[in-house]
Amino acid sequence: MGLADVLVLAPAAFFAGMGGLALARPTRIVDRFSVEVASLDGRNEIRAVYGGFGLAVSALLVWASVTDGSGEVWIPGTVAALCLGMAAGRVLSFTIDRTHGSAVVWSYLLLELALALSLFGSCALR
Repeated sequence: MGLADVLVLAPAAFFAGMGGLALARPTRIVDRFSVEVASLDGRNEIRAVYGGFGLAVSALLVWASVTDGSGEVWIPGTVAALCLGMAAGRVLSFTIDRTHGSAVVWSYLLLELALALSLFGSCALR
């Protein structure tokens, strides 16, 4: 296992953890943002978007790191672009809402940028 694989598997572990937590305890995913979810449909949405999506992304990243050839670059590159999209959405929200954001939001912005950097870095090494 080389550095390129580590740069893919670390984000895969993050997405797996996020997905597993969202499926098991959906309210824990959004409570750090002061979002309360009391409805069954709300918990269903969190399980789908954070849980199912997170586990699918993790599986794709693991597959990309263990296969030779197909998926080695395009999968991490695509997930990196998705992470950059989340970060850009946060920056746009700061602008629209005229806020500097909380420490939690900034932590996630930095995490999304770090995940993108790791995944783009793996692409450069392949």
